[in-house]
Formats: sequence, structure tokens, C-alpha cells
Amino acid sequence: MSDINTQTKDIIDIQATSSLREMTTMFFRNYAAVAGLILLITILLFVFVGPLVHTTDPFEMVWAPFTMPMQEGFILGTDYLGRDILSAMMAGGQVSLAIGLAAALVSIIIGVSVGAFAGYYGGLVEELLMRFTEFFQVLPTLLFSMVIVALFGASLLTVTLAIGVVSWTAVARVTRSEFLRIREMEYVAAARSGSARDLYLIFKVILPNALPPIVVQANLMVGSAILFEAALSFLGLSDPNVMSWGQVIGSNRPYILDAGFAVAIPGFAIFLTVLAISLVGDGLNDALNPKLRQR
Repeated sequence: MSDINTQTKDIIDIQATSSLREMTTMFFRNYAAVAGLILLITILLFVFVGPLVHTTDPFEMVWAPFTMPMQEGFILGTDYLGRDILSAMMAGGQVSLAIGLAAALVSIIIGVSVGAFAGYYGGLVEELLMRFTEFFQVLPTLLFSMVIVALFGASLLTVTLAIGVVSWTAVARVTRSEFLRIREMEYVAAARSGSARDLYLIFKVILPNALPPIVVQANLMVGSAILFEAALSFLGLSDPNVMSWGQVIGSNRPYILDAGFAVAIPGFAIFLTVLAISLVGDGLNDALNPKLRQR
């Protein structure tokens, strides 16, 4: 059994090494994906390095409310309480990106678990798990997340879990389809004939080879989670004590006609971030798709 497992591992390692250079080359040939990557890196530097330079407290009232951008020394102006919007954008970006990553991680854990077991075992297990997936898939996601937040409180943890719980069905379907395809391959059969346990086959043999489409889906889900948080904040269902881009939009929305810049600036930041993530996701999809690499 150990010899078969070693041979299986060697085959997987050889496949990963041979395709890594091709994937990297394919990604950087996609100029839109490279532009998205540069934009995403710029946003990350802005939200994580920017506060080290611009040290104003985002919750501190520093000037008159609704000071226009580039006036009185405020690059992005002030909000309805006279707080610096530039500081709010930096601090809020950290929270929004953290929510996006955490919610995507929750979705991946649920989706991969459901899809992996459904695709590997098939039969009754697959039928039950996919009917469970379809139940969540037909629910209106925004409404369901609103109900969860309303029931358990508008804390950062609740918002993150609510977004993750309603967003995992796409990952489950992608994972199931990959497991259905890979479980019939020769190296999986070789590992199975060596009396490998089911959990070993699922998580050590099949899952690593099923990761490419899951990685692409997870990348896109980060952007979707940021949009979800902004929507909940706009409806007043986010934590008012935590600064995020969505919270900036939600707190300033009653004054959108008087000072639209206070809503437009965080909205534009969300747009750029989701656009950058989408472009990188498209590049990853091209790079990880073996059919496209063969063109």
C-alpha cells in the first residue's frame, strides 16, 4: 500500500510541476488579468499601508460635516459627522476585504465538504446532499442573509457567517462535478486498490486535483461577499460600530442627494475591488483550464 501511495504522490507531483509554469505563463499573457492584479495590489497597499501614513482616527470628528473633497486639507472630504472619509476608506477596506475572505472561506468549507462527499460516494448520499444543496440554491440569498442578521444581531461575525451560509451552493456543484470526473481516473483507482481509506482518497488524492475550478470560484466569491456586506449595510443591517465600505455607504445614504460624494466614493472603491477580483478570477480560470492552455 505504501508503494502505491508513493507512486500516486509522485504522479501528482509531476503533474503539478509540469503545469505550474504553463499556468503562470498563461495568466501573465492575459493583460486584463495582469491589470486586475496590479489594481488589487494597489488597493491592498492603500488599505493596509495607507493607515501607517495617514493616521487619523476614522471615527474622530475632525471638521465640519460634508466638507467637499480636496477642501480644507481633506482629500476625500468628510462625512455627515465630520469624519475623514479617507481614513474611513482605509479602515473600512480592511474590514470589507476581511469579510470577503472570511465569508468565502466559510462558503468553501461548506461547499467543498458537501460537493466532495456527494461526488465521491454517489448514490443515495449524492441524492440527499444535492437535494439539500438545491434547497439552499432556490432561497433568495439576500433575503435569507437579512433574516439571519435580523435574528442573531448585526455583529461582524454574524454578517460574515450569514454571507457564507447563503453562498456555498455554487462551490458544492463545482466540487461535485470535479469529483465525479476525477474519481474514475487511473491513479485514484490505483490508490483505492491499495486499500486507501475514503478520507485519504477524498482529501489527499482527489481534492488537490479538483482545486483549480474551486480556486476560481472562491476568488469570485470574495467580490460577491463584499457586495453582500455593502447591501446589508445599505439596508441598515451591519454593525454600526465597525467601519467598512458598506457601513460608510449605509450611514451616509440619508444624505445622498445633499452630499453624494460620501456615498459615491466607497461605492467606487467597491466597484474597483470587485472588478479587480473578477479580472484576476478570469485570468485564473484561463490559466487553470487545461483546454485553454493547449491553444
